[in-house]
Amino acid sequence: MMTAVATTRGNGQPMFSSDEERWAAVRRRDRRADGAFYYSVRTTGVYCRPSCAARQARRENVRFHATAADATRAGFRACKRCRPDAEGVADARAAGVARACRLMETEEAMPSLGRLADAAGLSRFHFHRVFKQLTGLTPRAYARAHRAHRVRDELTRAQSVTDALYGAGFSSSGRFYADAPAILGMTPSDFRSGGAGAAIRFAVGECSLGSILVAATARGVCAILLGDDPDALVRELQDRFPRARLVGGQRDFEDLVARVVAFVEAPALGLDLPLDVRGTAFQQRVWQALREIPAGRTSTYTSIAARIGVPRAVRAVARACAANTLAVAIPCHRVVRRDGSLSGYRWGVERKRRLLEREAVS
Repeated sequence: MMTAVATTRGNGQPMFSSDEERWAAVRRRDRRADGAFYYSVRTTGVYCRPSCAARQARRENVRFHATAADATRAGFRACKRCRPDAEGVADARAAGVARACRLMETEEAMPSLGRLADAAGLSRFHFHRVFKQLTGLTPRAYARAHRAHRVRDELTRAQSVTDALYGAGFSSSGRFYADAPAILGMTPSDFRSGGAGAAIRFAVGECSLGSILVAATARGVCAILLGDDPDALVRELQDRFPRARLVGGQRDFEDLVARVVAFVEAPALGLDLPLDVRGTAFQQRVWQALREIPAGRTSTYTSIAARIGVPRAVRAVARACAANTLAVAIPCHRVVRRDGSLSGYRWGVERKRRLLEREAVS
């Protein structure tokens, strides 16, 4: 008996709650009904999604099911055209990728591609493609991002740099010191001391959205901040690197700020800058997905969560967007709610609205 209903009307009443409504949805191939129910055809032994483009059966041969599993238990096989069992395949792939991620997070050395593929239950080629599709990163890039997070965490907590390097999973100090500048943007000792001795260049400019601060390490741009008070933006940068040596007033760096301002005013110009992106492996997956949203388009927190393979982590995606400190370069302003309305933005919803309006007409 059908009991599951996935969609409601605006008045809160369920859609597709009767066989008549379900049959009407099948006849018009209504995509809104996909996932709300499935239908099977007695004469072919196949079950389909409501939106299936296959030739429609006679009503007397059609039966409705709450889930694909129900249709399978009733003795029907999945349609090869609309693939109503694809959700199960997607879940299995996501679980396999999650197992591979756990393996990379617990092993001291990067596991081979073969071991990761075995953990995911996929071939090596298929695993690499599926992993990048679900996470937005290659397996090696994911492992680097996770290790970077471990390095920062250990340097913050450990009593010495030596303790931190072994706590982060490095088997030798030589490899640790070779990798650390790329991971941290500075030496381990400088990072552990709050950036003491590290040079961070910055400059503050003005644009139509207010004040804008751009800062960079030797690795790339590490902050693009928007606000109303230039001094507040500088204080925010100082809070992030309390003992770093902030260097301002350099002509060549002011030219970089001018490029960022030009992009804010005319998004069609594009912005291609080396970035020093610092965050957890999960945050980096979210931020990479944000960078793939074209100018003039928007996505939702739900869609981003599904794209990186964790459809239930919508709130975590929202928190990753809020943690982004690279305004416009990592375009978290292009993420909206499911109903299209604008939600919170680190630099104010009105700035978010103006950026989207500007991109829509550029």
